[in-house]
Amino acid sequence: MPTRITACFQALRSRGEKALIPYLTAGDPNLETTFEALQVLDQSGADLIELGVPYSDPLADGPVIQAAATRALSRGVTLGAILQGLRCLSLQAPLILFTYYNPIHQLGIPNFLHQLRQAGCAGLVVPDLPLEEAGSLRQAAQAEGIDLILLVAPTSPPERMGRIAQQSSGFVYLVSTTGVTGERATLEKRIPALLQQLRQQTPLPIGVGFGISTPGQARQIALWGADAAIVGSAFVQRLAKAPTPEEGLQQIAHFCRALKAALQEVTPPER
Repeated sequence: MPTRITACFQALRSRGEKALIPYLTAGDPNLETTFEALQVLDQSGADLIELGVPYSDPLADGPVIQAAATRALSRGVTLGAILQGLRCLSLQAPLILFTYYNPIHQLGIPNFLHQLRQAGCAGLVVPDLPLEEAGSLRQAAQAEGIDLILLVAPTSPPERMGRIAQQSSGFVYLVSTTGVTGERATLEKRIPALLQQLRQQTPLPIGVGFGISTPGQARQIALWGADAAIVGSAFVQRLAKAPTPEEGLQQIAHFCRALKAALQEVTPPER
């Protein structure tokens, strides 16, 4: 039986659609707004949603997401509170939790994954977990019906890229640029070559993230052959900069619809 994420991509592919995956930082500006924002995105065109757990030493996060995490931590936001709140939500879009490994280690893998499933999460991204140490978490996640989505860096040699793709489930997360997350004016020119190379290594869908911040960039990623555009800092920034949480929710709804509309303009390339 396919996982929720696999079923989502299969349905999108059958309709000739590309996936939009927005990212939010949990607890910024507060948890109540986070849970409202998840529902807003779910109703505004998001196909899957990624939710980041605030962490004190985020290696992969750029300044926008780091600042959001710092604000959330200063308000006492915890993994437990996030997972507890998620239990009260009912989302159509599969939810992916983005967390560093230390909170998983603190809870223990079985307990963490049990709580993750109880919270309704369909997938997991752990950016600081190297391939060589991912086996036990991957097997335990699979037993819970949760996809462990692994990241491929643009600097990965082809052989390592292939091994990461083989161990990933749900989809493969292609990091579009070296460095951290954040909005960028232009996309890396090597993305088409990386997509082509990765496509030869795996039948899984490929999502591209880090640096996508406009509908035009999302559309370009799709035209290059990606199955999904992952957009983070641009959503986090809109919630953070809005004068009120209510205005922030309106802004992310409008932005989400604009991104999805841009992706729907794309005809899937021949394979």
